[in-house]
Amino acid sequence: MDNPVIREARFFLAHTPGLVRHGSKPAREIARDPSQWDAIRTNLRSFADVVAYAPHQVLLGNLTPDALAALPRPWYENPLAEAAPAGPHGRLVAEEEFYGLLKAADDFGLVQLEEGFARGIAGAVQGVPFSRVEERLARGGAMPLLLRSGETIGFVQTDYAEDAALAPDVLLENLAVKATATAALRSLLVDSGTDAEQLDYVIGCGEEAIGDRYNRGGGSLGKAIAEACGCLNATGADVKAFCCGPVHALVVAGSLVAAGVFPNVAVVGGCSLAKLGMKYRGHLAKGIPVMEDLLLGFAVLLGPDDGKSPRLRLDSVGRHTVGAGSAQQQIVAALVQAPLERLGLRFDAVGKYATELHNPEITDTAGSGDVPRTNYRLIAALAARRGDIPAGTEARDRFVAEHGMLGFSPTQGHVASAVPYLAHALDGLRGGAMRYSMFLAKGSLFLGRMTRLSDGESFILEANPGAR
Repeated sequence: MDNPVIREARFFLAHTPGLVRHGSKPAREIARDPSQWDAIRTNLRSFADVVAYAPHQVLLGNLTPDALAALPRPWYENPLAEAAPAGPHGRLVAEEEFYGLLKAADDFGLVQLEEGFARGIAGAVQGVPFSRVEERLARGGAMPLLLRSGETIGFVQTDYAEDAALAPDVLLENLAVKATATAALRSLLVDSGTDAEQLDYVIGCGEEAIGDRYNRGGGSLGKAIAEACGCLNATGADVKAFCCGPVHALVVAGSLVAAGVFPNVAVVGGCSLAKLGMKYRGHLAKGIPVMEDLLLGFAVLLGPDDGKSPRLRLDSVGRHTVGAGSAQQQIVAALVQAPLERLGLRFDAVGKYATELHNPEITDTAGSGDVPRTNYRLIAALAARRGDIPAGTEARDRFVAEHGMLGFSPTQGHVASAVPYLAHALDGLRGGAMRYSMFLAKGSLFLGRMTRLSDGESFILEANPGAR
């Protein structure tokens, strides 16, 4: 069985400060105390601030993770003098454009934008009078759409009020997923020169639950995104595994390609709107802006070996089995050490490890710690225990600096797990900077209350021998 290749990866970022109020945490707090919205709104970042924020420039490909490590911190107090909303790995849009994309993703008249606002956005769409917006919100059962300024520019409604699975808040979350993933896939197809009709299969791997009262998580957003991107010859489905979803989906996609079932496969993941403003209280308490104001989506293109693109080594897949144990060291040993031993590789043979890449400026300031650093220290400890690096703190710290990286992803759940480094890895593997890169993700299955297990999966990307 030939190893498939990953051809390209693209990201789509949307600055949505007006939607922060609809994140799970802010929505609950605002319901208890409406003044919380005023506290949030007065501490929201501008679009210029978000563009000049260094971690976002890493996602766009205008900075490397290693370059980020050399910049002064905190990054939010040291905006980049030169920054662009687009780069080789993706683009970042303001909330006005995102609302247009949200409307475009809606096939059922669920999103209504005020006509003056609708005329002013790119690709102007049909709007409704402001009086209708006011009247619909006054009747209840709809969610307002706001700008950062607090101005109401529309609403989201349901077309079936008796179904809690089709409530406006659920529909808004799911439409946001569709809009961000669709934008990412469209960019990927254009930038890679791929005809949309060449795609055979699209796999969605987000954390949303598309469905109704009889089938709450049925999906298939993968096929819906394929339709939105004009992939007329594609079908699709969804892979769900909490934060492990993208890595599981990439392994499934690679296996389909290698088996010849579907030669050209895209893996797409949309945003997690529920996580907007998740740690806002911790940020406000320390006098820093609300940092979780960004939605993030991605798309990855896989295909047969083309002699140049990095190969997804299917024989390298690491898995956290039911019997592997739930301690973090046991999980990392299953995901990292076992695959390396199977391939006869040392820990230091991997140029860069990509793990949960949550931005520590978001998590650490709110008391959740530096997640990537914790994971890299565990990997370094295993490397020392195996004898691949010298024992001692200095050697472990050097390993972390050389083979790890600072987190730079917004806290967007599944999207932050390893995938944000993918486009950088493709650059490094194609350019000869490294031969191997490993991607590992962990999932909190216990959050669904169906099991107390955790989850995990990993794979290695290898520079294509044909490109050397």
